[in-house]
Parts: sequence; C-alpha cells; structure tokens
Amino acid sequence: MRTGIHHVTLITRKVQANVDFYVGFLGLRLVKRTGGFEDSEQLHLFYGDALGSPGSIVTFLVWEDGAPGRVGRGQVSELAFAVPPQSLGEWLTRAITAQVAVSGPTREFGEPVLRLKDPDGVIVKLVGVEMPAQAPLGGPGAPTRLRAVTLLTDETQGTVDFLAHYGYRPAASEGNVRRLLSDTDAVDVRDASGFYEGIPGTGVFDHVAFRAPDFEAVQAMQDVLARWSPTNVHDRKYFRSLYARDPAGILTEYATDAPGFTVDEDAAHLGDRLFVPEADAARAEDLRVMLPQFSLPGEERIVIRDLPFVHRFFVPEDPDGSTVLLLHGSGGHEADLMPFAHRFSPRATLLGVRGRSTEEGHARWFRRRSATVFDQADIRAEAEAFDAFWRQASASYGLAHDRTTVLGLSNGANFAGAFMALYPGSFRRVILIRPMLVLEDPPEVDMQGIDILTLTGSDDPFASHAAVLNDWLRRNGANVEAAEVAAGHALVTADLEQARAWAASVSTP
Repeated sequence: MRTGIHHVTLITRKVQANVDFYVGFLGLRLVKRTGGFEDSEQLHLFYGDALGSPGSIVTFLVWEDGAPGRVGRGQVSELAFAVPPQSLGEWLTRAITAQVAVSGPTREFGEPVLRLKDPDGVIVKLVGVEMPAQAPLGGPGAPTRLRAVTLLTDETQGTVDFLAHYGYRPAASEGNVRRLLSDTDAVDVRDASGFYEGIPGTGVFDHVAFRAPDFEAVQAMQDVLARWSPTNVHDRKYFRSLYARDPAGILTEYATDAPGFTVDEDAAHLGDRLFVPEADAARAEDLRVMLPQFSLPGEERIVIRDLPFVHRFFVPEDPDGSTVLLLHGSGGHEADLMPFAHRFSPRATLLGVRGRSTEEGHARWFRRRSATVFDQADIRAEAEAFDAFWRQASASYGLAHDRTTVLGLSNGANFAGAFMALYPGSFRRVILIRPMLVLEDPPEVDMQGIDILTLTGSDDPFASHAAVLNDWLRRNGANVEAAEVAAGHALVTADLEQARAWAASVSTP
C-alpha cells in the first residue's frame, strides 16, 4: 500500500492573511471551504495541489482573532513543501520582496531548505527536491507536495515505534533529529526532552494525518492502535478517518484517500462554495453569515483596520449601503448576533464588535460586581475606548451614522445605553434587547431625534430594570418604543418581528 502524509491541520487567527499567504504567496489552490465537522461555527479551509491530492494538503481551522497557542513538545512544529530545486533562488527573492520572514538556504538531510514564517509565525519550509505533483499547480516553481513534518517529542523511541504503524521507517539522523521515511515523504522526529509543553491555540498545529488505502484499513487500524485508545471512525465527507495520540501526546489521524474533494464540486470549481456539515443543514444560512468572510487574491475586499476593539464584517451579496452595528451579550462574540441581524435587515452590512472585558474567560463589555451592580469606572473607560473605535471605524470604513442601526443584546444593550449617555449623538437608531440602566448617575443629555426600541421578556428576571432606562431615555428626549415579548432573557422570534415592525415605522436609515 502507498504510505505517507495525507494532510496537516493548523489553527489560524486571521483568515484573510492566511489566504493571502497560502494562495497568494505560495500559490496553493484553495480546494475546499467548510464549516468545521466538530464545530460548524468554525471555518475550515483546505489548500493543496490542483485537485487537493492526498500528500499535498494543508488545512486550517479558523479561530478568528483567537488566543495564540504555544509550540512545544507533544506537537507538530514545522511543515515542509517540496519545490523544484532550481526554484529556491526565485523563492528567496519573492520572500524578500513580499516581506515574508525567511532564512537560508541551509541544508537538512542533504537537501537545500528555505525557512519561512507564515502570518501566524508557523515555520513553513521550502525544500529543493524533485517530488512530482499528482495534480500540478501553475508556475514552474510551484510547490509539488508535502516533503515532511517535524514532531517534537520527549518519547523519541516511542514516537518512532508508533509511526511505524503508518508505514514510516528510520532512515537517518542529524543531531537530535531522526528522519523517518515512507513511500512518499518524511517525518522528522526531534527530541524535545526538557522543552516546555505545547499549548493549543492559533499559530500552532492541530494534527498530522497519514494515508490509509481504504476504509477497511482504517477499521483495522483501530485494533492495531488499541493500546493508544483511538477514536471511532469519523466520516469527514472527503475522507474517513480515526485519531490517536502517540506516546508523547502528538495527535495523529489516519485518513482514506477517497472519495476526495470532487465529491461535491467539480474539478474546475473546487473551493468556490462554502459547505456546511450535513448535521447542521438546518442552520446552514445562519452559519454562512457567522463564518468569517475573506477574499481570494485579486478580489475586492474590506481592509480590516487595527482598531481598539476586535471586529468583523459580513457583507451580503447585494448590500444597500446601510449598516447594523452589533454588540453581543455576556459570553458572546462578534458574530453571535449576525444571523438575527441578517434576518432583520438582509441587505445591510453587519459590523460585529467584541467586548474587551472578560469574566471567567467570557467576553463582556464591562466588569460587574454582581448581577445588577456594575464597575462604574470600567464602564466609562470602555466607553471612552469605544468612542475612539467608533470614530475611527466610521472614517476608515465609510460608515454613515444616519444609515446605521445599533443592535445590542443584554450586556451589549446595557453598554449601548451607557455609551449614548456618555457620548450623546453617536447613535441615531438603536435596538436594545433585554436592557437595563447600568450607570449609577447618568447625565442629562440631549437625545432629541434618536429612535430607540427596547425589548423586554415577560419571563426575564431582570425585566423590571428596563423601565428605569426607558424613563431616562424619554426624559432626555429620545423617541422610545418599549415592547414586551413572551420570553426570558434569550432572543426569540418575537424579538425579530418587533424589530422589523419598529424599523418600518421609523424613518428609513
């Protein structure tokens, strides 16, 4: 049977920079874009040769603006692509011109190597070695396939013995690195005894997958790897596989070559569409709104600015020039409200923003002392930062305040209310869902001409607090419509219906 690497999977924190590097700079083809099979709210991108052939594939789970991990023992640490030997000089020039971090060339196991860093800091090596592509990419110097991966282990012999089950055999050693060969490629096992342990996160590898000839081989491998507690066999649509950790804790996968990426797209259109796992088909449209958007090289794009708050856009196919600014609730994130907002205004561009305060690891907009007592200094500090964000975002992205609706839920609604008090005139159309007044001494400000909808839940334990906010808004001149829906604290369909009706009744943004 043919052995070797099937694919490697990593985690990135910036999808656009990732696409620009792997498609725009390296010249790989984006052959598939899907929602994650384990978490459909996580974008999963697959790059490879012209057909995404096993042995050419590198995949990325997108944790947009997620926390960085740490490379260490128990992980894959480096990835190497084969390129034509005569192309290394051109690659070095290209890297310098594109301001890609590069060093070398050096020699590893007798082969010339350039070491690059991708936008997440992952080491990507280009190795000058003749390894013909199964489905060649365009260009004389294009990567042909995966040459090798490097594993960091403190159980060197155990890792070597484990990899023998995938068809790898010892071949050579350089210093503390042992090279293993399959029929097609290499694995470099580096003794990392004394290194710190790796931590999952962005900028690190998730796993390396090895080739299985067929489904029967995957089933048989469950017995072979029984002492390492392999998982059940998973159907990943494009291959079937199981996972197991080696003695050092390195996550490996054993995956079939078939059926491949042409199972749901023809070869000419690989990577054109976003697919959602069948188990989440009922949520497909919501997921397409929530998953981060990106542009291929040469396509029109929004250039995301480095602003005080993490933020994300969703741009519909036929935008009408309006914007909905989204402020999530406690424990949410910048994409949480996008499905609701897209239903509310299908042609609006959505701008989701992430609160900077945290509570037990969950995002909020400001700290709280209890369920109804809030850190007043933190509210003001975060409002000041948000004012800077909103001013810069409005100027950088060309956002018209008179065509923007603000939509906040729970903690996000509370923050919006406080922000309007501290920075009056910033918002003109506002929907506050499950809000309360969180400022202990709100100022008297001019809110003439501001249209506001507040939505409380009949079974929400905090519903009574909304009345104080409504009174303050009206006292300061805002046009307030207060409505109650049959709900608790969470969003319900009735909120959407009320929001649509209110939007139709006020002036068109």
